[in-house]
Amino acid sequence: MADHVHRVTLFKLPKPEDVDAMIEQYKILEATSQRDGKPYLRSVVIGKPEADPRAQGYTLAAKTEFASAEDMKYYDEECAAHQKLKGVAKTLQVEGILSVFFKPSVVGGISQ
Repeated sequence: MADHVHRVTLFKLPKPEDVDAMIEQYKILEATSQRDGKPYLRSVVIGKPEADPRAQGYTLAAKTEFASAEDMKYYDEECAAHQKLKGVAKTLQVEGILSVFFKPSVVGGISQ
């Protein structure tokens, strides 16, 4: 897990129906994303941030985990399920997107 690539993407979608539409697209993505005929996303976690000033207006959070940087590149450039999600996002009122990715420097907690 320490060598996996973790990606966090935050969306500013002011319309609740657009947030729901993106959640539905992520459900489809999680169920249909494949590479070489097999599922390849290590983890997909999607949720609405709690009402809190620290959310800074972001209304949807997505965390994806990849086995490698090559898998993330495939996701961005070739994955049909991700391309479909991005196509739907372009039809919605998106006021901002923030995306970062990293390899963990520290892994811990009671589940480790």
